[in-house]
Amino acid sequence: MKTHTHVHNGKLLNNQLIADFLHKFVNFCKNNVVMIIALFVALITTFFVKPDATYLDYFDFKTLTCLFCTLAVVNALKNLRFFFSLAQKTVRLFKTAKTSVLALVYITFIGSMFLANDMALLTFLPLGYLVLTTTGKEKYMPFTFIMQNIAANLGGMLTPFGNPQNLYLYSKFAIPTLEFIGIMLIPFLISIAIITLCCIIFVKSEPLEISEGKITLPPLKTTVYLLLFALAIIIVFEIIPYWIGLIIIVISLTFLDRKALVKVDYPLLFTFVFFFIFAGNMSRIEPVKNLFCYLLDKNTLLFSALSCQVISNVPSSILLAQFTTNYKDLLLGVNIGGVGTLISSLASLITLREFLKNNPHKSRSYILQFSIFNFSFLGILLLVCSFI
Repeated sequence: MKTHTHVHNGKLLNNQLIADFLHKFVNFCKNNVVMIIALFVALITTFFVKPDATYLDYFDFKTLTCLFCTLAVVNALKNLRFFFSLAQKTVRLFKTAKTSVLALVYITFIGSMFLANDMALLTFLPLGYLVLTTTGKEKYMPFTFIMQNIAANLGGMLTPFGNPQNLYLYSKFAIPTLEFIGIMLIPFLISIAIITLCCIIFVKSEPLEISEGKITLPPLKTTVYLLLFALAIIIVFEIIPYWIGLIIIVISLTFLDRKALVKVDYPLLFTFVFFFIFAGNMSRIEPVKNLFCYLLDKNTLLFSALSCQVISNVPSSILLAQFTTNYKDLLLGVNIGGVGTLISSLASLITLREFLKNNPHKSRSYILQFSIFNFSFLGILLLVCSFI
């Protein structure tokens, strides 16, 4: 009888463990939809391009390292409530929802010119989230995140180091710096004007209030973390090798705040890994390459922008640069092509990931709004750039 009871209890325990595992797995998939999709499309492409040594060339290890370092340092600053303190100051300075959202979008826009688009989003999306949640204005969060995303993708177009694809094309075609800026200046200014207009139209001048709880930041730790953040930026500019920055940041946080390393958004890093595989394989499929070669002869600007919608702007730049010498239209196309679909820019995946992390049940409405605004920007900029 006891044996039967033990067996019965053992089965119940196993069933419970399985149920708990399945529940956690389903929740993990729901919370990491983008990573699951990236894994799925990457696996599909492996049927067309068998895994080989060339796969190692797909990965931009500097980008992955910069992402990891920035995420870790941002976590450390979050743990000090640094961004909450910054959010308080933002609200006190700008006072209304309209001006606060404009400030958040502008700082992302300017940040992308110097930090690169993905780093700007990793830095300023948490600030946007805190400003809106601490003032009870969560209704503006989808719009604010979308505008910050567009600002990051389009703000980085003006400088050679603002977007990864710029750096590649700037080096490959040896484009003079002043010529580079001259090519991108008009779409850059138009982007600022449209973004400003959208914020003025879609956000009301509602007064903002935030709790006055005083936050005292520890001077030493705050200084060290800001220096580590500066180091994460420096490795973007390749002033020092990225692996040196990685070692310094990991060792520092191991002693100062291990939780910052544990809480790094590793699913986001794997999203990039899977997407690198997908994009790399797409560029090796012969019919795809032949199609791009044909289309570029027809209209470099249009089809470089459209290719970004399918395989993202960085892989498009690398792929299409092999088949055209028209670097002006290619440069314009892969920059304005960063807006559009969710995969047109890796930075857009960061924004989606951050939004769903805080709003897991609003994916449909966010994607709908994202698509409307992004394709509107894409259409306007394509029209303008076709006459430049």
